[in-house]
Amino acid sequence: MGMSLLTAVEVKNAGVGKHHDGRGLFLRVYESGSRCWVLRLTVDGRRREIGLGGWPAVGLADARRKAHEHRAAAADGRDPLADRRRCDVPTFREAARIVWEANRPRWRNERTATLWWASLENHAFAAIGDMAVDRITQSDVLGCVEPIWTARTETARKVRQRIRTVLRWCQAHGYVTVNVAGEVIDGALSPMPRVKAHFRSLPYTEVADAVGVVDRTGASASAKLCLRFAVLTAARSGEARNAVWDEIDFDECEWRVPADKMKAATEHRVPLSDAALEVLDEAKDNHDGSDLVFASPLRAGRPLSDMTLTKILRDAGLAERATVHGFRASFRTWALEQTDTPWAVAEAALAHTLGDSTQQAYIRGDAYTKRRKLMDQWADYLQRP
Repeated sequence: MGMSLLTAVEVKNAGVGKHHDGRGLFLRVYESGSRCWVLRLTVDGRRREIGLGGWPAVGLADARRKAHEHRAAAADGRDPLADRRRCDVPTFREAARIVWEANRPRWRNERTATLWWASLENHAFAAIGDMAVDRITQSDVLGCVEPIWTARTETARKVRQRIRTVLRWCQAHGYVTVNVAGEVIDGALSPMPRVKAHFRSLPYTEVADAVGVVDRTGASASAKLCLRFAVLTAARSGEARNAVWDEIDFDECEWRVPADKMKAATEHRVPLSDAALEVLDEAKDNHDGSDLVFASPLRAGRPLSDMTLTKILRDAGLAERATVHGFRASFRTWALEQTDTPWAVAEAALAHTLGDSTQQAYIRGDAYTKRRKLMDQWADYLQRP
């Protein structure tokens, strides 16, 4: 005897479990009391379960109608799930927003997120932003990157990479079958020159004089002290600008930078020379009441912006020859040419990851004692007559 069809009353009063209406349609009732319609059918030899919506928003008659439409689609050789996805295909801008929001937590700072979005705003959204992602062609992607491929090589590379990332997400969710920003367009783009763009840096013999020139500019005391501290510790700009007093251990003469502030996502201990400690003592006199060591003089409780230190170099007439990050290269070259410091110790001073994954498994220390000697030597070198 065939299975009895459900009635509206049975649907309303159904208990926890599955309640079949025939031909693969059933009502699933959860312990929470919520209930939803599910259709089980076979598509291309594979069993599928397709949600048809929750009760009471989708009543018994609606569930049967939807089930009939899906069965008909399957009978015609179509995939009902694919058909439904096509009805919900996002525009490129909508998909990019989802990918952007999903990646923001893993990006190290807000500037990365801002630049990621801005590159698409400037070079992609005008052409493909409002297009459904399954309508975007290889020609559309080429139209975004070809105009800047040779003139602005690095920007073009990033734009293509980000379009590709968005479409990879779309591909994973079934909205597109081919990533038209992937290898399929390689043949249309000329090979990019493999040029390593190094940060501008001064010869180490000129660093001490450069810091002196910076000290004589009209920049704020906080900014000048931050730059000097970054130079003395060979730290990255962001690490120095975002330093807080709780990271400084005056008894041990060290600065402990937490993992979430480090590029390698590992805590980094920085031995502080006497000169670096003197900078911190001066910074106390400029303390704005926040926990920041080098707070912005314009925005109480906020760190200095990355452009603040760049502006100092510009005002000092050094910007064409040096960047803040470039002082790390100056330090590294000095360590190589003026000291007998082992390679691994100098690299550890810059918080660089040592070796490949196999070597890292055996390198457990951070050469701290040797690094302290090196940082003292660097400070002495910068303070020489």
